[in-house]
Amino acid sequence: MKPLIMVTNDDSVNAPGLYRLIDVLQEFGNVIAVAPARPQSGMSSAISVNTALRINSLPDYGDTRVFSVNGTPVDCVKLGLAAVMPRKPDFLFSGINHGSNSGTAITYSGTMGAALEGCMAGIPSVGFSLLHHSLKADFSFGMPFIREIAAKVIENRIEPGICLNVNIPAKVEPKGVRVCRAAKGHWSEEYSRYLDPEGHPFYWLTGRFVNEEPDADDTDEYWLGNEFISIVPARADQTDMEAVKHIRRLYDSDREL
Repeated sequence: MKPLIMVTNDDSVNAPGLYRLIDVLQEFGNVIAVAPARPQSGMSSAISVNTALRINSLPDYGDTRVFSVNGTPVDCVKLGLAAVMPRKPDFLFSGINHGSNSGTAITYSGTMGAALEGCMAGIPSVGFSLLHHSLKADFSFGMPFIREIAAKVIENRIEPGICLNVNIPAKVEPKGVRVCRAAKGHWSEEYSRYLDPEGHPFYWLTGRFVNEEPDADDTDEYWLGNEFISIVPARADQTDMEAVKHIRRLYDSDREL
């Protein structure tokens, strides 16, 4: 029996990247897409509270049934599992995102929020992102690698509790794939200030990611800069076990007093 594959994204059900991903996955199983009705970039793992969520059935794309939800990427996953999928899917793929999710961007990413939600539901999950924000972005260079990664995940699955954050360089043919860690960094100049016609200030999110370890050769930023695809294994469980040991010792010393 072919595997059942759930597909979602954060750029909306109309984004070209969603359909390029479906093109690949239809080869491997029965695909059902549940994606946001409108763009939801930067929503991370947000869920809609005190909001009526609605599912809209759209025309099929090839053999893939397509649905939209008036909510966040995680809403799409949660509601898709509860009310759309005929059974628990064997795999969940999110993307292909229009824009990077490397480094600490995973913290904000709706693409990876959906993948992490799938991971927490016990579903092997992968998020794909192309380092190009345009809706006219050319995905062609990365498609053979996306197919290869999807095939490896479907054939071998992933360790429980882990999902994969895959980023793809834009406008070049990738030189290969590297499994690595996320670069440490921060966002600079995050907001631009403008004045409206009445002279009142307003702010627009912008900024750039600053890599704090540009010389480290084991990070996603390093390998993406060298035209390689990066794969970063990620966990929903963010517990720092070394810190647990340290903080526990602090409280143990208090009890000794």
